[in-house]
Amino acid sequence: MAQPVDLLILPRWIVPVSPAGVLENHALAVKGGRIVDLCPADAAAGRFAARETVELPEHVLIPGLVNLHAHAAMSLLRGYSDDVPLQQWLSAHIWPAEQKAVSADFVRDGTLLACAEMLASGTTCFNDMYFFPGAAADAALESGMRAALGMIVIDFPTSYASDAEDYLNKGLAVRDRYKGEERLSFTFAPHAPYTVGDDMLGRIAVLAEQLDAPVHIHLHETAQEIRDSLDKYKVRPLERIAGAGLLSPKLIAVHAVHLLEAETETLARYGCHIAHCPASNLKLASGLPSVKKWADAGINFGLGSDGAASNNRLDLFSEMRLAALLAKGVSGDASALPAAKALEAATLGGARALGLDSQIGSLEASKWADMAAVNLGGLDTQPVFDPVSHLVYAAGREQVSHVWVGGELKYADGRLSSINLPDLKARIAYWRDKLAT
Repeated sequence: MAQPVDLLILPRWIVPVSPAGVLENHALAVKGGRIVDLCPADAAAGRFAARETVELPEHVLIPGLVNLHAHAAMSLLRGYSDDVPLQQWLSAHIWPAEQKAVSADFVRDGTLLACAEMLASGTTCFNDMYFFPGAAADAALESGMRAALGMIVIDFPTSYASDAEDYLNKGLAVRDRYKGEERLSFTFAPHAPYTVGDDMLGRIAVLAEQLDAPVHIHLHETAQEIRDSLDKYKVRPLERIAGAGLLSPKLIAVHAVHLLEAETETLARYGCHIAHCPASNLKLASGLPSVKKWADAGINFGLGSDGAASNNRLDLFSEMRLAALLAKGVSGDASALPAAKALEAATLGGARALGLDSQIGSLEASKWADMAAVNLGGLDTQPVFDPVSHLVYAAGREQVSHVWVGGELKYADGRLSSINLPDLKARIAYWRDKLAT
């Protein structure tokens, strides 16, 4: 007797990521939001009785992409300040704009805008770091995305909190408020070693162990950051956070552009993860990391967009391609970061860093059915010798045709199912006028 399922997808190819490889003419079955099975298409008709069947004869089905580092609400600052280095960009442009505009409403609207962009480009989960995480949680839930929300901590006051203790307490309260939401998880998010003191870094290390939560922190992003740390603390930033007890498999080091070989070995030894944001690093002239050395050392890494203010687009397809090409150019090794590894970084690598790899990041039985279909039928993706190669080097977010989160269709044929776009556009226009004046 055929097994009842909610959804049966019949694509030309399935790239499960784990195990590695490409399945051609296979089917994927979903029930209760989770993947039930992957099997040859000709066997699926007799094995499953599907409430809905989706045939995708020119498509490749992949796990939903995981954006390992984002400041989602900063989508409202897209293009606000371009072509200046990081510290000037922050102190002279971004921080003053945030002081003027940031509120719970700003964060909700900006995060919803980011969710719309990410869903339409195949991203089903994002790791966020910004103020008012409760407002970001509301936006993520409205969109239907999966989100890891950072409990941000900074020493200086903002419209969100008055000091580091206030940030921490408010973040923990938001975590308690939303802990029953299966699509939400939480990380500790001390902004950076240069904006958080030693005592608070130590407290976060203890809490992260007690609550079994990742720690998401900007680290070694610029050469200036390291010079300033040496001047003020007489040690490099990595050594500071090591002294605070933050080095562990819970640590997600964002950027990690400027690492000495011994520092790369240290991150590997402690099982830390890295969030690689190639486009943002290039746009802010922060530098070029040695991704091949990370991989050779066995460090798990994922891909992040950073915020739209420092990247201008939340597009993990472009991050995959850029990461793969830069890894080759920096190392002088054309085999550095091959296409399959770039796709893994954009999916399972990010899920692994967030501690979510038993739930998402690959297309395996019992995992959530977070998936994206990519149409390879156009002339710009013909002929297809290797769909994985095309996903990284030829296709882009414009080829994404369908996106599911927990088996629910959130994007299809250019339409988002859960977001009121006219209403959102009106609110975006309001924030644009407020910031422009």
